[in-house]
Amino acid sequence: MSEYITVARPYAKAAFDFAVEQNRLDQWLQMLNFSAAVAENDQMKIFLKEAFSPQKTATAFIQICGDQLDQYGQNLIRLMAENKRLTALPDVLRLFQRFVDDYKALADVEVISAEPLTQKQQQNILQAMEKKLARKVKLNCSIDKSLIGGAIIRAGDLVIDGSSRGQLNRLANELQL
Repeated sequence: MSEYITVARPYAKAAFDFAVEQNRLDQWLQMLNFSAAVAENDQMKIFLKEAFSPQKTATAFIQICGDQLDQYGQNLIRLMAENKRLTALPDVLRLFQRFVDDYKALADVEVISAEPLTQKQQQNILQAMEKKLARKVKLNCSIDKSLIGGAIIRAGDLVIDGSSRGQLNRLANELQL
């Protein structure tokens, strides 16, 4: 996360609370996704650093987003422009997504394995992690040949290292004692 995380939190929380109240989480995710992509554009970054009035900045940003923003999304852009915080939009999106995941009791679990996992292995990991975390889990699987064998599972601060490389490292540490 960037240095804008503290700045982004109140905007993300307010947008999330409003989206829940209006039962429009998916629409807000789409609006924030699009707005964050616009804010991350290199030309837009330069534009946002210029000394234009907040009204002109907001108007230009809203025009670029077009019909991707409803009136409430436009209000968020105006407020953030007024406070010179449009560059924090990518962090607002990330925090908003976290709030949504927590609200829906979802957890992202990263599984890094030495070889591609079979459907059965993925299903076993999914079930075990759902039980351990007491929430629905979304697996993100990737391959890292340097693990030699096994897998590393990460869910937030929880790390389960069942890789051969990890076991060898632990053995090496024990032997040096």
